Amino acid sequence: MKITFLGTGTSQGVPLIACLCPVCQSLDYRDKRLRTSVMIEDGAHTFVVDAGPDFRQQMLRNNVRKLDGLLITHEHKDHVAGLDDVRAFNYIQDKSMPVYALPRVLDRIKIEFAYAFAEKKYPGVPQIELIDIEHDPFSSDGLRVVPIPVMHAKLPILGFRFGDFTYITDCNYISPESMELIKGSKVLVLNALQKTQHISHYTLDEAVAVANDLEIPKVYFTHISHRLGLHKEVEKELPAHIRLANDGLTIEI
Repeated sequence: MKITFLGTGTSQGVPLIACLCPVCQSLDYRDKRLRTSVMIEDGAHTFVVDAGPDFRQQMLRNNVRKLDGLLITHEHKDHVAGLDDVRAFNYIQDKSMPVYALPRVLDRIKIEFAYAFAEKKYPGVPQIELIDIEHDPFSSDGLRVVPIPVMHAKLPILGFRFGDFTYITDCNYISPESMELIKGSKVLVLNALQKTQHISHYTLDEAVAVANDLEIPKVYFTHISHRLGLHKEVEKELPAHIRLANDGLTIEI
């Protein structure tokens, strides 16, 4: 299985004007982050988790020619705003794009992209097949996916496990039951927003503590704010088995 980090950043705390902080001014490519997303390829199939505002750019810069489906963690704009751009894959693949999410999230997508679900559709609108996944494991084109319920402040959202790989973002609490679903993974991706306390995201120290509790051999942190600090400096603070992910990073499992 091949994992590609399409984006490892966040809208959290990003100013609308040019920022003069060390991270924003850094020339290190690892400090340049699009909104958080990841691509999973198992040889026959290609799936992407989340489609934020940078979805089109991520597909182009990674030369993604085929996409079998999108899994959505939750309905916030930095995770769904790019759904309109599935229309390119509709055209190339001549079929609708399966989008897997909780019922609440699917309802929100219908509202946000109402033109795609209108009774009389304008020609060329995105063709989206909404698939309710609840919390039970499911298979898509032969790829088994285990949804992992976690909390984003008071909002229940999903992480996903694909075989030995588990991906969780935008989280600040994992129940004991969900911890059991993660255990045994060879690689874990977990969000680590910043060093100071946040209402809905793990801090760096909190993410390290969770990773250590789970005893996963290899851990990568994502959904990184510029407030966390420079990539090269933060990595020096981390245990040997934990790394910061960066856009374009590819791992094999």
